Amino acid sequence: MSTAKFDTIGQYLLKRLYQAGVKDIFGVPGDYVLGFYDLMIKSQVRHIGTTREDSAAFAADGYARCVGMGALAVTYGVGALNTVNAIAGAYAESSPVVLISGAPGVSEQKDDPLIHHRFGPFTFQREIFERISCASVVLNDPVIAFRQIDHAIEAARRFCKPVYIELPRDLVMAEGYPMPTETVEIFTSDQAALSEAIAETMMLLSKAVSPMIVAGVELHRRGLQGALANFVERTGLPVVATLTGKSVMSERHPAYLGIYEGAMSSEAVRDRVEKSDLLLMLGVTLNEIDTGIYTAKLNSHSTIRAALNEVVISAHRYPGIALEDFLGALAGSVDTSSVEGVVPSLEPPVSIAFPEPDRPITTARLVERLNSALSNDMIVVCDVGDCLFAAIDLRVHEQSEFLASAFYTTMGFAVPAALGAQIARLDRRALILVGDGAFQMTGTELSTHARLGLNPIVVVFNNGGYSTERCILEGPFNDINPWRFDRLGELFGPLAGYEAATEAEFEEALLNALDNHGMPSIINVHLAADDSSEAMKRLAEHLQSKIKRDA
Repeated sequence: MSTAKFDTIGQYLLKRLYQAGVKDIFGVPGDYVLGFYDLMIKSQVRHIGTTREDSAAFAADGYARCVGMGALAVTYGVGALNTVNAIAGAYAESSPVVLISGAPGVSEQKDDPLIHHRFGPFTFQREIFERISCASVVLNDPVIAFRQIDHAIEAARRFCKPVYIELPRDLVMAEGYPMPTETVEIFTSDQAALSEAIAETMMLLSKAVSPMIVAGVELHRRGLQGALANFVERTGLPVVATLTGKSVMSERHPAYLGIYEGAMSSEAVRDRVEKSDLLLMLGVTLNEIDTGIYTAKLNSHSTIRAALNEVVISAHRYPGIALEDFLGALAGSVDTSSVEGVVPSLEPPVSIAFPEPDRPITTARLVERLNSALSNDMIVVCDVGDCLFAAIDLRVHEQSEFLASAFYTTMGFAVPAALGAQIARLDRRALILVGDGAFQMTGTELSTHARLGLNPIVVVFNNGGYSTERCILEGPFNDINPWRFDRLGELFGPLAGYEAATEAEFEEALLNALDNHGMPSIINVHLAADDSSEAMKRLAEHLQSKIKRDA
């Protein structure tokens, strides 16, 4: 009889996560998950404690966007349910987050007892997360637990979506049973369809006078930034990105024009895109945000769309083609001898010297100054609200150095997501852009940045409330309680705080923050309540002119 020792279920889960690139797991302890936590601190995986469970999920999301997968571990009921919004956001934004929930033991669940944190049948929690994950498993059978773990982690990687793993506390140290490795069926493109799609695309490109590329978020999620850059270099085509796809191309590259977002785009970008006779749309999802609240004017008869494992050329649909294969084959079909090389496509805007004495700071001038302060070791993490629309005009240096909940648009994303991003990328410094309202939701996670000795720069767009909602409907419900953000160091620990109401004050605060490498810095920027970004102004002007035309 064999006496071989196998991994316990908890050990195997930690080992497989580590092999998948997850070196850190975020979370808040609770009695149903404490056994797993105890196992974690004895493993190669580090636990990062957060102030809230939803912050742990946001941090895991930011981590996943930087290294390909993130994870959090929380307790049953009160812990897991607190992550629902953030996990739903990861699902909507296609971010592979592994949610591990401790649970009452299998033996405890017998006879249907009324134990703490319970809110209904023990299956309810899994059923909730089943709707916002691509795989959900309950590890209540040691015979199949290892295979369930492998299945969940592979699903997160393959589909770029969250997965849910429930671990009863009395099975954390139960030995599992190794099984033969399952062969994972890899999606392969239909070669006949791929050849026909490439032929038609090349024919249209040869006839086009003003072709250009629109790059979208799926390129981010599939790790195709390098393939895009290669295609741009081989063709010399100009590129715009959608807002959810921002930074998929280095925004300092000469071929990059800016963000296209319908009426919210700059006039120069909007004119180039909407007058192009052939748009090559790669990895683009035509959601409400990326179309500027459906103000985009795109002619479907002069577009080639490659996304979601299909290519659509005008009225021709080619199913069964992976975006990676299409982009690679397209780049390989280009005759580089006829390409003159990439040349700057738009003139950079003329800037006014900063700071101007005694001039109140505005959103536009704030973003202009941040643009000049950005360096190639910075990663920008942006929250929802006008700071997100203002960030359209930011030009980050490297690929995939801009993170935001740009489609799901949940407030409270930035501060905890930046925690995950900096843990994942210690070679980067986070620049966090956040409104005063969004900061009040999850800003306590800045204390975790401070505890870990991280050095993000937090710029609070403090306009006394919810500015985006003000643009829709003004009312006292948009006002919030003013916080002294610059004094949070007295509460959070080592933290440098600054106030800025004028350009000169912001300049001094920013320079001090840039020089402060030993702790977080937060700049409380006082903006007028009626100040808004250039993108928001452009959208408002468009909608107002439309109302007048329709009147």
